[in-house]
Amino acid sequence: MSPVQATGDRVGLGLAYAATGMLLMAIMDTIVKWLSGGYPVSEILVFRNLFGLLPLLVVMAFTGGPRSLRSPQPLLMCLRALFALGAGFMFFAALRSIPLADAFALAFTSPLFITALSVPLLGEKVGIHRWSAVIIGFLGTMIILRPTGQSFDPAALLVIGAALCYAMVMLLTRKLAPRNSTLSMMIWTALISLAISGAIAPFEWVAPSTPDFLLLAVMGLIGSAGMFMIGQGYRYAPAAVVAPLDYSVLLWGVLFGWILWQELPDQYVWLGAAVVAVSGIYIVQRETRRSQTV
Repeated sequence: MSPVQATGDRVGLGLAYAATGMLLMAIMDTIVKWLSGGYPVSEILVFRNLFGLLPLLVVMAFTGGPRSLRSPQPLLMCLRALFALGAGFMFFAALRSIPLADAFALAFTSPLFITALSVPLLGEKVGIHRWSAVIIGFLGTMIILRPTGQSFDPAALLVIGAALCYAMVMLLTRKLAPRNSTLSMMIWTALISLAISGAIAPFEWVAPSTPDFLLLAVMGLIGSAGMFMIGQGYRYAPAAVVAPLDYSVLLWGVLFGWILWQELPDQYVWLGAAVVAVSGIYIVQRETRRSQTV
């Protein structure tokens, strides 16, 4: 096999990983929305982190044991976990009242926040092209939100808050990655999130039925599997190639929302999502080119 073919195979593998990972994340969020009417968010987060943690601990057992969790940056690890918990809490809470596809479309703002916040937090230089994409992307967000329209749902602001928290998770991941493994960051996050949600959940606990318990367990397991596969996608293929697949989650959201709740996005959601997606893809493309020239 030639080097070119080998490289192409790796890119194809990366795309397959990322596409599967996005499908799994969409299924996880669909399960959350299905269960959110009957269970508090804190309880859902307990199951998400508990069953999401189990496969991570198995991997840890075969890749260094508990010593692999040691971090030279414990405060940043804790901060990353808190932002991840905030992102999960706000997004899951929002899913109670807004359509699945609308939530996914608004979550597309995360790359815009990452670009904007990378300047003050990481000292990165962002040129006029990427700033323009950020501004256009936020205009797309306004199209989706329609803050002055009758269809505006305040819960949509929770998704924006979740996207902001997720952006902070990604920025902290950039700072932590050189000295901490992806596995250790995921386990730290799961443990801290489980501890905090577990401290809150007993005060509002609703005993799940057997079918719901199984759904909650599956949600946690496929959540970790989805994150792992997305990470593998970015490992095997360039970010500029993989990033557009992130937006496939909207299509899954439309499909699952239509099948389960007869939800269909209106033209404003489609238009706004397209604007935000194009802006996000452009930012990734520009960032990839910049990193290649540095």
